[in-house]
Amino acid sequence: MNGGEALVATLLAHGVDTAFCVPGESYLAVLEALRVNANRIRLITNRHESGASYGAAVYARIARRPGIAMVTRGPGATNASIGVHCAKQDSLPLVLFVGHVPSHEKGRESFQEIDYRLMFGAMAKAVLEPSTPADVARDTARALALATAGRPGPVVVVLPEDVTEGEAGEAHIPPARPRPSAAPTPAALAEAARLIARARAPIAIAGELVNFEAAHGALAAFVDRAGVGVVAAFRCQDAFDNDHPAYLGHFGVGRAPYQRKLWESCDLVIAVGNRLDAITTDDYRVPRDDQVLIHIHPEPTVLADGRTADLAIAADVGPSLAAITAALPAGTRGGWRVAYRQGFEASRAEGAKVMGRIDMAAVVAEIAARIAPDHVMVSEAGNFSGWVHRYFPFRRPSSQAAPMAGAMGWAVPGAIGAKLARPGAEVIALVGDGGFGMTGQEIATAVQEGVNVTVIVCDNGAYGTILAHQHRFAGQGAYHGVKLRSPDFAALGRAYGAAAWRVETTAEFAPAFAAARAHDGPALIHLVIDVRDISAYGPLAV
Repeated sequence: MNGGEALVATLLAHGVDTAFCVPGESYLAVLEALRVNANRIRLITNRHESGASYGAAVYARIARRPGIAMVTRGPGATNASIGVHCAKQDSLPLVLFVGHVPSHEKGRESFQEIDYRLMFGAMAKAVLEPSTPADVARDTARALALATAGRPGPVVVVLPEDVTEGEAGEAHIPPARPRPSAAPTPAALAEAARLIARARAPIAIAGELVNFEAAHGALAAFVDRAGVGVVAAFRCQDAFDNDHPAYLGHFGVGRAPYQRKLWESCDLVIAVGNRLDAITTDDYRVPRDDQVLIHIHPEPTVLADGRTADLAIAADVGPSLAAITAALPAGTRGGWRVAYRQGFEASRAEGAKVMGRIDMAAVVAEIAARIAPDHVMVSEAGNFSGWVHRYFPFRRPSSQAAPMAGAMGWAVPGAIGAKLARPGAEVIALVGDGGFGMTGQEIATAVQEGVNVTVIVCDNGAYGTILAHQHRFAGQGAYHGVKLRSPDFAALGRAYGAAAWRVETTAEFAPAFAAARAHDGPALIHLVIDVRDISAYGPLAV
């Protein structure tokens, strides 16, 4: 058994059945072992390394287990780094395998050589490099375990060419072990129950680890018992049923007026499985010093980064919520939420004024009305995603896959990852014209692999988010470097092998969407949107 065979044997022993890659000569032994086991591990060949890392990251988000990406040295690793950064900020268990120069060439600026510990050190949970073929299985197993331990995140495994091609002997394949679970202390539970019971208007911010731990039931039971209101952390709207009377909206970019009033009235904040990132906290303006903060998160470093919590519970979300729920007295407190729930419902029901011929609120409403009960909505950076945030009702766990890191190019390869993670789900990807320009070629991957996804390209002929920032910063008309001359995306989709439709009015969307859903294969809809309709809260006077 060589090192490449030991790596693949370890993946199989740990239940890995899907991997994403751009092939390279630096890890030929791994590719050969994957070929021999092609009936057990499905290898997706991407068109760009960012597509491979994005696909693996979204696979990890939906499957709630490590996503696997494989790339070659140097340019391959740098191209894939964007997915590593997203996995870091989104707390996703990604394992990136990087082929490397032979051991005897290291340190001489060999062909495509990079010091990966320096490159990925601040981005990944760990950078591992087996020094002998016999070490490959151990480091692979360690990477898989580290990716899911505590706060999930990316791990990079560097594979010198001679290490994967060399003889590993009778390599020991470490077995898969359950993820360690951290339980809350009795003292922390008692204090949490005391603080919650005395609060007047408590809010729980539901974050990404609710999804990773599948703690939705524990969160719902806690909310019903405690009478708290729930807001979703940035792009974590699927952490809690949006139709529940306790759901009070999404803390995304900007705040609706009712949300600002909600925040003013709140006296207790319970951060449930999120790191209180910049967007969720309105650039770290909240929680205020006069608001009591309970922070539940398994990673102590997260608890120490930011405002010091009045009560920090270094434990998994599900067990913590279940234990706190059991410690709380039964009650009916929750009437304080009614006015804010009404504010949320009014905001979702209210249409937005649009200047162009396509009303994105109506488009999102049509998608919500027709999409299958089991579904995943994939979106990415771009103000077009605000229409999804405002108008799409997320009712099911793991039904949203949008990068908290705000990366462009995520949606198309991410949709492939989502569909492979949950084959029975209907997967819709919303992407801007700028994002599609970066990784839209991955629709060819979907065609080649027979992965049925529907891609909706929102084309406003600009890097719209930056245009809006320039408008605010320098004034109307002060736009530079943001205009795009878009291709005919429908024609491009057909050239890649997908079925495609061009939509220029709201009325044209419903039949195009019906036809795309009925098509047996990848489909693309090109929406031609007015650049003034950037925001879901009103047009921009450009």
